[in-house]
Amino acid sequence: MSTLDISGAINFRDTGGLSAGSGRTRTGVLYRSGNLARLDEDGIRAFSGLGIRRVIDLRDDTEVAGAPSRFDDRALVVQRVPLFLGSVASFFVEDVPLTEMYRRLVDDSAARVVEVVRGVIADQPVLVHCTVGKDRTGVTVAITLAAAGVDRDAVIADYARTEALLPASRNRDVVARIRQFHPDAANLEELATKSPAAVMARMLESLDATYGSPRDYLRAHGMSDDELVSLDAALTE
Repeated sequence: MSTLDISGAINFRDTGGLSAGSGRTRTGVLYRSGNLARLDEDGIRAFSGLGIRRVIDLRDDTEVAGAPSRFDDRALVVQRVPLFLGSVASFFVEDVPLTEMYRRLVDDSAARVVEVVRGVIADQPVLVHCTVGKDRTGVTVAITLAAAGVDRDAVIADYARTEALLPASRNRDVVARIRQFHPDAANLEELATKSPAAVMARMLESLDATYGSPRDYLRAHGMSDDELVSLDAALTE
């Protein structure tokens, strides 16, 4: 799993090289990142060089309007799958912890998670991204990888890497800005800047307890066995 230098993007990386039983995830197949609104000319060229065929954008309409993606003029599929039923801001208003945010995501947006996984199956290379690449991207990519047989420890470690990849200056600015509106919020810093391994472990355990496994979670929400076989073939070797 390698971090890529795509100028103007944050948290951009390849999920290749993760342990999956006796095999590994393929490189150059599934990428994940924050938004692409600030790509400069070097970043656009670097992005183009990856040969990405599909971009799955998990942001809502307001986020996309405020920070539209920058691409080259290559034909690629842009799949919009807004992943929260409410707005991102609502989680700061309610001051929920990450565990609760993720519970709502997997419970309330299950059909949309399946849409994302179907997009990954449909075209590769594929990029999944949201605004920062931490929560919506973190949860959907974790479920996708776990469903494809990636080792649980490797799935959790891939999620947890985000925290170290977010620039400290970005974190300070974001926390200070949100704190102006929510001065007493207890979970603000976790929501805005953290990706604790224990939180992802708990989310995956909850899928095990409710459905049997992340793979069975996708199956319970409409994904066929044939699609799951295609997911394995696309992501692992």
